[in-house]
Amino acid sequence: MATLYTQQSKNVERTWILMTSFFILVIAIGWVFSSVYNAPGILYFAVIFSIVMNIVSYWNSDKIALSLSRAVPADPTQYHDLHNIVENLAITAGLPKPRVFIINDIAPNAFATGRDKDHSAIAATTGLLQILDKNELEGVIAHELSHVGNRDILVSTIAVVLAGFISILSHIFLRGLMFGGGRNNDREGSNGNILMIVGIVLAILAPVFATLVQLAISRKREYLADASGALLTRYPDGLANALQKIAAYAQPMQTANNATAHLFIANPFGVKKISNLFATHPPIEKRIEILRNMGK
Repeated sequence: MATLYTQQSKNVERTWILMTSFFILVIAIGWVFSSVYNAPGILYFAVIFSIVMNIVSYWNSDKIALSLSRAVPADPTQYHDLHNIVENLAITAGLPKPRVFIINDIAPNAFATGRDKDHSAIAATTGLLQILDKNELEGVIAHELSHVGNRDILVSTIAVVLAGFISILSHIFLRGLMFGGGRNNDREGSNGNILMIVGIVLAILAPVFATLVQLAISRKREYLADASGALLTRYPDGLANALQKIAAYAQPMQTANNATAHLFIANPFGVKKISNLFATHPPIEKRIEILRNMGK
């Protein structure tokens, strides 16, 4: 029978499989492009640059996310209950207390960010604090703390950077073909033509595939954080009830941003009629169903 622990294990495994596919895609693009242009340095550049960009982005991810969301430090006196909940759950989880931030927005939502457990932050909207009771708020905070404890903040950051990097590589390659510069003109016969066709197809489809992988990683990490948060509070219904209330509020956040949308516990753009394939979050109804079953 499935348990919270098996749910965690499966999602960790699937997430890292997706991340591995990302790096393989970067290497594949670099190899094809370097072959077409007869420039082995392109492959080395692709791998090294992707690693450097991941490190830089990871180091500053919290500052970027908090700034884009217009989050401000939560006053310990005004938001005493929120600070207490964060501190108590952090102790239970064996984590340092994250910095606590507030987003002045009536749309109920929250997210966690930071490069590791010692440099993490949790931000909640004023709307979230208004509609949730204590058990529900604990469920949401436990979910966000789980993102910190599971280290999937790093995974998300890497996914975003690699998706952007793949898109840039593909754009450069297509522009190069358009203007005819730098191609390997020494290649003759069908092999050269096939490689060129493969390069064009890869350049067109790679950004789409990269985006789908990024979204899949975001969805997997939400399921994992739900399971971990329920394990932390020992009350899955608290988070399930919170998600139900959040889902009932269909309006987008004022600070909704594509760059940070995947960080939030629910889609900051509100309810959209969009295929699950292109959604940043798994269906809330499915998440609630899983949590309800965990509580049995």
